Amino acid sequence: MFVPPSFDLKKRKTSGSVSAIVKAFNMVARDQLHAQIARMFYSGGLPFHLAMNQYYASSYTFAANNALSGYLPPSLLQPIGDTWKEKGVSIVSDRWSESQRRPLINFMVVTEGKHMFLKAIDCLGETKDKYFIANFLEEVINEVGHDNAVQVITDNAPNCKVAGQLVEAQFPSIFWTSRVLHTLNLTSKNICATKNVETNQVAYEECSCISDVAGDVMVIKNFIINHSTRLVIFNEFNSLKLLSIAETQFASVIVMLKRFKLLRQGLQAIVISDKWTCYQQDDVEKARFVKEKVLDDIWWDFIEYILSFTSPMYDMLRECDTDKPCLTTALIPF
Repeated sequence: MFVPPSFDLKKRKTSGSVSAIVKAFNMVARDQLHAQIARMFYSGGLPFHLAMNQYYASSYTFAANNALSGYLPPSLLQPIGDTWKEKGVSIVSDRWSESQRRPLINFMVVTEGKHMFLKAIDCLGETKDKYFIANFLEEVINEVGHDNAVQVITDNAPNCKVAGQLVEAQFPSIFWTSRVLHTLNLTSKNICATKNVETNQVAYEECSCISDVAGDVMVIKNFIINHSTRLVIFNEFNSLKLLSIAETQFASVIVMLKRFKLLRQGLQAIVISDKWTCYQQDDVEKARFVKEKVLDDIWWDFIEYILSFTSPMYDMLRECDTDKPCLTTALIPF
């Protein structure tokens, strides 16, 4: 097609109506804003359904319709940070494993019952010795300001204890405190699962009956829940369920015994019922053991004794495992 010399088709496409539309609607800036919003979602791990929240859209609409030159969005955690210098903070370190079994160490800052999560360290492949932990505690202390930090709180594992001592040596105004919950939980485990070793012979002689009774309870629980027919019979006589307590659960043995005490009448009704008698047991010896224990009043008296013996410690665990402000939780963030 013949194009007159004064008519530049390429120039017309770039400088005509298309560029005017782009300029009118500020499409370049819109694209940049979309990219920034997307990056916020991706880098922060935000759920995409947040974009459906009415306040998400209305906040951007309000900003677009008002001349807010130099405006910066507020920091939601800044009000907590503003109180650090006046109130002082406790730095809390907690070790755990996430869903993929990767070992993590969390760091939090606590002041007057207000918690702020700082970061989590992936410790996969790392040697979590005293220097490894102390270095990260030092980083967090410098991040919040050593003048603001009052104490660091960790569990009382040997490496954490020595790491706390290293922190105290470097920052004389900061002291190390072990988690009361962790200490009480270890105490309950030592009492309820005492091992027959030379270094713990006295405790074993005094508390071995607790381990025996707890072992009996585990046998009974597993005998019922590991067979569908027995579990059906159990559910017919009990409104409560048998608990599967993780070993990491605070006072797990005590929790299990407390549940068994509530199930006493139902368990006894099961083993004397016609359904239990008529059921062809695949393990006769174990079934006889279960029936004898459940109908043994002395065995139930032992459970009652264990619960009364450990009650003060269990009550303290329950009291500490809260966010309520009280004297015992002053050093406890959880």
